[in-house]
Formats: sequence, structure tokens, C-alpha cells
Amino acid sequence: MAGSGGTPILESVSDTALLVAYHRAMESTRSDALFRDPYAERLAGDRGEEIARRLRWGKRMAWSTITRTVLIDEIIPRLVGEGVDTVLNLAAGLDSRPYRLPLPPSLRWVEMDLPALTAAKTELLKDEKPRCQLERVSVDLANSSERQRALAEQAGKTKKVLVLTEGLLVYLPEAVVSELARELHEKSPIQYWLCDLATPLILKRMQKWWGKHMKAANARMQFAPAEGTKFFEPWGWREKEFHGLFENSLRIHRAMPFAWMFKFQMKLFPKHTQKQMAKWRAGVVLLERV
Repeated sequence: MAGSGGTPILESVSDTALLVAYHRAMESTRSDALFRDPYAERLAGDRGEEIARRLRWGKRMAWSTITRTVLIDEIIPRLVGEGVDTVLNLAAGLDSRPYRLPLPPSLRWVEMDLPALTAAKTELLKDEKPRCQLERVSVDLANSSERQRALAEQAGKTKKVLVLTEGLLVYLPEAVVSELARELHEKSPIQYWLCDLATPLILKRMQKWWGKHMKAANARMQFAPAEGTKFFEPWGWREKEFHGLFENSLRIHRAMPFAWMFKFQMKLFPKHTQKQMAKWRAGVVLLERV
């Protein structure tokens, strides 16, 4: 759907990466920033700011991106310290972690994404040096044969892999997520899978806010399993850690708008509020191979 001047707010699903980069840039300018991403503003460009400004709640939803970023920033170095030697970042978007996280030079970091986005990112960061061994692979992850070939090639080069799918699964049909879960489990070096997950009620709200813009961009938010992380169990994955966005946003002092209402309700009606919040639960999930 077009906004001012007839230009669509979102022209492709890749535009969501610009929004996420802009959220990181917003945080990086704060005097009390939880992380410093010196590349975020460059990666987001003017288009990222425009999307955040024109999309409903485009800026106010930054709390969730920032909280998710902080959580993943905490988890990855910890797992690397425990022996993970490769991070396989599927639909890497405009992620800059290989450049800004304290990672060992021996770590392999492999990004997979669409050719156009990969090429644009490579050009923007061509003069920057990553802290680890960074490789970019152009691949259409929606193409089953292309995806399987790329996964098999990368898994065969390593011993202990962490797969990262930040912001990806929500755009995939349930059947494709099942395929991906099975394919990842078939590669024995892949030990961990880090992703984000939300409940059906949250998905419904996001569809109400942004669904028409996603449709204009030929994309759709659709994956939010009612059974939560149990969805992955038939494919050989179980929940190792769940880090809720709401409670962690309070921990890091980046609370969502109107968070005070939930805290107030919790004091008055703790059991009822807990039940309601369970229906509106989103978080970062670390899955481990069974």
C-alpha cells in the first residue's frame, strides 16, 4: 500500500532489514546505549528512517528490536566460549555482529541471504574489517533445493554450529519451517538454533498494523505456532532457553510503551494478568539438538 507521494512504505520483505538497522541506529545514539553499532546508520540509510517514520508504530516498536538485539548479543559470545566454532546466519539481513561483537578471529561466521541484499551490504561495508572469518553466501532460502545445497556445503566444513534465524521464521509458512527444522537436524554439526518466536495473538496484532504493507511488498507474517517451542520437537529440537522480550525489556530499561499498565495489573490481579501475558508472549529462543 502506498503512503505519501504514492511510494509504498515497504517495497519488499528486505525493507524490514532497513527498519531493524534503523532501530539499532536509534539505540546507538543514546548516551546510555546498551550497544554501539557504528554501522547501523549507514546500513539503514535514509530509507530506513523513512520506513520507521511512515510505518505505524515504526519507531515505537524499537524496544522489541533493541531487546532482541541485546539478548542475541549476550547469547552468541557465551556459546562461542562453550565451543561453537561456526555461526550460520540465515537471512542475515543487515546484521553487523561479525564487526562489532567480541568474537575470536578463529570463529567462522557465514551469512546467507538474497543476492541483491548480500551485494548491497558487501558494498556498504567493503572498507570495514570483521572480527572473525566472515563469508557471505547468496542464496534464496525459500528455494528448497538451493537452501539444502547451501546448508549441506556449510555444515560439512565445521564441527559445532549455531544457526541464527533472527526475524526470519515469522515470514515462512509452517510447512517450510518444518522443512527447515528437519534439514538443520539432518546436519549433525548443527548443535544449536537461535530464533525469535511470538504467540498467535501477537501475530494477529502485527498483521492488523502492518499486514497491508507486507502484502504490497509481496510478503506475509504467518508463523506463530500456538504450541510455542514444542512445535520443533518432532523435528529433533527442544527448548534450551527462552528469554522473554517483555521481562527483559524491563531488565535493560527499554520497556515497551504502556508497560506500566501490565505492572499495575500484575499487582492487582496477578493470576489473571499472568494468563493474559502468556497469550502475548514473545522472546528469543535457544533450541538444542535432541
